[in-house]
Amino acid sequence: MINWTAIYVMWLREMKRYMRAKSRVFGSLAMPLFFMAFLGLGFNRMPVPGISEDVNYIRFLVPGILGMTLLFSSTMQGLSVLWDKEFGFLKEIMVAPVSRVSLVLGRIAGGITTALIQGMLILLLSLLMGFRIAGVGQFLLALVFMLLIGFTFIGLGLIFASKMKDMQGFSIVMNFIVFPLFFLSGALYPLGNLPVFVRVLSYADPLTFGIDGLRGALIDVSSLPIALDLAIMVGFSLIMVFLGAYFFEKTESA
Repeated sequence: MINWTAIYVMWLREMKRYMRAKSRVFGSLAMPLFFMAFLGLGFNRMPVPGISEDVNYIRFLVPGILGMTLLFSSTMQGLSVLWDKEFGFLKEIMVAPVSRVSLVLGRIAGGITTALIQGMLILLLSLLMGFRIAGVGQFLLALVFMLLIGFTFIGLGLIFASKMKDMQGFSIVMNFIVFPLFFLSGALYPLGNLPVFVRVLSYADPLTFGIDGLRGALIDVSSLPIALDLAIMVGFSLIMVFLGAYFFEKTESA
């Protein structure tokens, strides 16, 4: 049975941890900001093969950097599970008289909120670099894709965190997984420029469809129909959240 109080408490705990760690807030913005500043502004006046002439590089890049921000923020949510294992908090909440489903939902709610905060900050910073959103409807559709990307990779982070016990090992393993997902997604360049066998791998990457959907929503340019991107991301997010919740419920608290 779902306990809404437990969900709220877990969400509030994640929010307090996030807001108190000022270095985490600013640190999470550093890499996306560098990508936008050095790549976006550096290549903005150069023609990039595969990009329509009426779309400059900064407009093409921002949805990709937004997806990157959500990817890194969401997968690192698993690190808080390992932190709680290390210091005994996980053991305490696992024996609490509330369902583990509620605990999982609370963690997911906290993770998706922090991911969206970071994503919105990046979107606001991109406006200072010349990026423009067509309208409110496009922004709301982009928000849906941001949520789906967040849910998908929070689930992935929970899966790995539930099976591991070492925080350093988690960071190494996740970087080994996250960076290929990022570079295969077409965040920095059109997928059409990649060799065919690499493009096949790209279409096995959930982030590919999330970023393509963000581009379709924000700049009205996408490789696939936006409805297809949406449907695929809904499927990925449901599967990953289910698996993340399942493995979290089976995790050893110590």
